[in-house]
Amino acid sequence: MAENKWKPPGDDEEDDEEVDETAYKTVKDAVLFVIEVSSSMLTPPPPTDSKKADTDSPTSAALKCAYALMQQRIISNPNDMMGVLLYGTEKSKFNSENDATGNLSYPHCYLLTDLDIPAAEDVKALKTLVEDEDEFRKLVVPSKESVSMANVLFCANQIFTTKAPNFSSRRLFIVTDNDDPHAAEKAAKSSAAVRAKDLYDLGVLIELFPISRPDQEFDKRKFYDDIVYNQVSTDPEAPAPISGPAKASSIGDGISLLNSLLSNINSKAVARRALFSNIPLEVGPGFKISVKGFIIFKRQDPKRSCYVYLAGEKAQIATGVTTELSSDTARTVEKVEIKKAYRFGGEQILFTPEEISSLRNFGEPCIRILGFKPISMLPIWANLKPATFIYPSEEDYIGSTRVFAALHAKLLSSQKMGITWFIARKNAAPVLAALYPGPESLDENGMQTLPPGLWLIPLPYADDIRQNPEITTLIRAPEPLIDRMRLVIQQLQLPKAKYDPGKYPNPSLQWHYRILQAMALGEDLPEMPEDKTVPRYRQIHKRAGEYVLDWGRELDAQHEAWLKENSSSSSLLMGTGGVGAKRAAAAGGEGEGEGAGRKKAKVEEMDDAGMKKAFADDKVGKLTVAVLRAWLEGKGVDGKGKKGELVDRVTRVFEAK
Repeated sequence: MAENKWKPPGDDEEDDEEVDETAYKTVKDAVLFVIEVSSSMLTPPPPTDSKKADTDSPTSAALKCAYALMQQRIISNPNDMMGVLLYGTEKSKFNSENDATGNLSYPHCYLLTDLDIPAAEDVKALKTLVEDEDEFRKLVVPSKESVSMANVLFCANQIFTTKAPNFSSRRLFIVTDNDDPHAAEKAAKSSAAVRAKDLYDLGVLIELFPISRPDQEFDKRKFYDDIVYNQVSTDPEAPAPISGPAKASSIGDGISLLNSLLSNINSKAVARRALFSNIPLEVGPGFKISVKGFIIFKRQDPKRSCYVYLAGEKAQIATGVTTELSSDTARTVEKVEIKKAYRFGGEQILFTPEEISSLRNFGEPCIRILGFKPISMLPIWANLKPATFIYPSEEDYIGSTRVFAALHAKLLSSQKMGITWFIARKNAAPVLAALYPGPESLDENGMQTLPPGLWLIPLPYADDIRQNPEITTLIRAPEPLIDRMRLVIQQLQLPKAKYDPGKYPNPSLQWHYRILQAMALGEDLPEMPEDKTVPRYRQIHKRAGEYVLDWGRELDAQHEAWLKENSSSSSLLMGTGGVGAKRAAAAGGEGEGEGAGRKKAKVEEMDDAGMKKAFADDKVGKLTVAVLRAWLEGKGVDGKGKKGELVDRVTRVFEAK
């Protein structure tokens, strides 16, 4: 799966920093797929001459999407729930402890997978269904009677109420190609709208994934505008929602149906988990709005979410317990006995937890705008940590969306950025950050890849910037060589000259998930990982191979011409500091004269007064290893080891005094 989706927040602070645990509370998500089964949904796309043409019917494609999502979540989100409900089937099935009447309450509704944390058996059953054509045909037999959408929505209501009553995120994904299921029944439409309102009152968000056909464009206005509500702000004067419902997938043009369904579902599959919620954004003195923060781009590494005990008859999740023991007596150390101290002047200074908390307290979490600067003043390298994406929230200050939209539009049109004082959460160190306006980004299908909003980019301090080495000699390539390399680069351009990181998943991470999936489902372990980052050497050779060889021949010709022009110039070949002088010195050896061999650079020495001043100014760590080693050896102290060890020895020498 693509790895540039919304991610849960990570701890970007130091390891010893006390953070607010409520900021990292995991949001449990419950997703219920509701897939229509009808004669039109079971009709495969018309045959085409394309080798990559899709032969799946819309119902089959939707089940494959559900299987792919379940396959992903059983590893990456082990606490989330997922279920699959088919409607319009001849068979009826509803598993619920509160349903005393059996399957008669919800006719033509088939609960394929109950809403629960996906188990290995559920994934295997769904895999068998999407791969076995006979099993698929036996189950998805369309009913001859029409299905009431009010009944389907009430069935989903019962499932959410029974299985996930206290979940903070509950969503209903509807996949259908029928834009008006009750065209001639006004009462049925009203009843379905009432059931949809009940779901929204319950906190369930309905997402529609419509499918259009070549002869019929899906029109949401006929029925689903009353079922699917747009997420409009509570502020009546706020701008209209920027991102609307999912774009209709179309059947009949090859692989676009399955791919677009996967893209649409993946874009809404992950619940948005806020890094911080409702932090005040202070635009001016006494002028505040509330915002939420998200980390959209963050490196995802394989992480252990739990420990599994495999020695028993059945694999079980183990609960870890941490106990502090004394190093000398192995006695259990209570939490009240542990004290924190800092080394200062050769002694350890003890601090109480209250004192440490007060030392780290720089104020309440906030984002305070200090001023504005042109965007051109922000270099591309001034981004040390992942940028935080912020979006307005109406929970604390009504009108935040309106002010936020106006600020975003003004910064974007004026090409300005704000300079802010940013404290993410309690006990977090404050940083200076750039408030950068970001426009909306859409892909070729019109799907939103990046939402419009403001980005908080932490700015580096002077100590965080490393100076580039000075370039003493700059040799520019001749124009014929540059022209031939330009042809090579033109042949290796990506389609539309755009790099999409979503098409190149992390091979090590995917291999990790593939092994876990095989172990969880009892499958054979794969032998070779699939690495989409490996260059396509044959295609590269076919497109640019001849041009690369031409460039190599031109390089040889230019080098020979340069040698002829500079063969008589002794200053270039044998002069001091030239390339020829270095090669001659290396070839001369040590026994062919004083100037033949390389002279060892003289180590810069530092006296005691200079080292004492560096220690007082806390600049010992900025000295070179050679200087530290020479000073320590002059004091009779071992000078071997890494730089960190040398700095500690110098510190101990002065602390001992």
